[in-house]
Amino acid sequence: MPRVIAIANQKGGVGKTTTAVNLSACLGTIGKRVLLIDMDAQANCTSGLGHEKTPNASLYPVLLGERKLENQIVKTEFEGISLIPSEFDLCAAEVELARLSFETAGTKSRKKSDRHLTWLKDALAPVTKSNDYDVILIDCPPSLGKLTLSVLIAADGILIPLQCEYYPLEGISSITDLMDQLKTSGVNKGLELIGVLMTMFDSRTNLSRLVVGEVREHFGDKVFRTVIPRATRVAEAPSHGKPILHYDPYSAGSASYEVAALELVKRLGLD
Repeated sequence: MPRVIAIANQKGGVGKTTTAVNLSACLGTIGKRVLLIDMDAQANCTSGLGHEKTPNASLYPVLLGERKLENQIVKTEFEGISLIPSEFDLCAAEVELARLSFETAGTKSRKKSDRHLTWLKDALAPVTKSNDYDVILIDCPPSLGKLTLSVLIAADGILIPLQCEYYPLEGISSITDLMDQLKTSGVNKGLELIGVLMTMFDSRTNLSRLVVGEVREHFGDKVFRTVIPRATRVAEAPSHGKPILHYDPYSAGSASYEVAALELVKRLGLD
């Protein structure tokens, strides 16, 4: 069965979507079958793979019970990558989840009362059982709202991209605390931290080195050995609808994501 990995950080601008797109591309080129799910209404993963934001193409109709998740999967032009796109309607998902929670609160049926939490896990079940993919990567919205919570309940593990600055470092405890709560409460006992990937590393500054050192001291071997550099070419690639591996395959950014993907393969036991 494929591993379901949430790529999450409640702070925006840390390289979360960039990591989701580029790890998917690198995994695809080494023969892994990847399903990338864009759960962010900004749809940057979607446009980063050259797809348009199309009404009803996201998981919102799945949440409403109008479509099956597997019917929302589309092929991309990039080797090994399938995609469930996002679009603006996904903004309404938080409201819909709140409504489901309110309507089912206090009911005797546990299955019914938990639907606002388990809808994604339930919707993913046919896909995970099919073994059509080696890994399912889910790009979460930059918040710890109900949508991200539903992803973490459905996931086997979390990958946290972390920008090499102090503000992102201060917020990382929020997501790790939530992960621990989900495990200890029994909601998702198997949820594990796959790793912390340091992004936007600037070798010219002491700050980047200090932050990486502090994170390694705290998280130990959970921190990827690979560090993603701050690179103009990586930032340019999404405007062309391509991962960095296909936009500039010989750049430093491309090389680092390729190495990070190999490291992820080992962490997931897919080698």
